[in-house]
Amino acid sequence: MIAPDGQQLGILLTQEAIRRATNEGLDLIEIVPNADPPVCKIMDFGKYKYELSKKEKLQKKHQHVTQVKEIRFHPNTDTHDFEFKVRHARAFLEEGDKVKATVVFRGRQFAYQDQGRELLERFTERLADIGKMEQAPKMEGRQMIAVFVADKTKKKSAEKQLKTTQKET
Repeated sequence: MIAPDGQQLGILLTQEAIRRATNEGLDLIEIVPNADPPVCKIMDFGKYKYELSKKEKLQKKHQHVTQVKEIRFHPNTDTHDFEFKVRHARAFLEEGDKVKATVVFRGRQFAYQDQGRELLERFTERLADIGKMEQAPKMEGRQMIAVFVADKTKKKSAEKQLKTTQKET
């Protein structure tokens, strides 16, 4: 048994522990039920629950949920559209999200899978300085899919280069 101030009181009978807790106007809380004998502490249960909820909220606050953003192409996507979508993918990777690049084949375009693979290779080259390919291009039905993630080591080296160029000027 542990007192409210953290001092160990030793092994007590259950009735004795409950009596001490009620004398102090607090609750008897079983902390480690699987221990032999179980470990109990005298404390205010409402305050304990409040502190636990605060800890949980703080942990959730520091978590970052990674989202998968999809960018869709066709085998004959024009250069301007391609560059526009590359800029969006770069922004998504900088935010820490994953990017799913999809080349959609419709009708007779299915015969030009090599153009779709070439398009994804160009896309990979354009994102090489900020991200890396997590999943190589593969066909799923009438779509060719590749997944990219932000490469933190490349991002840090790019930030260092930017800082050194700013200091020189």
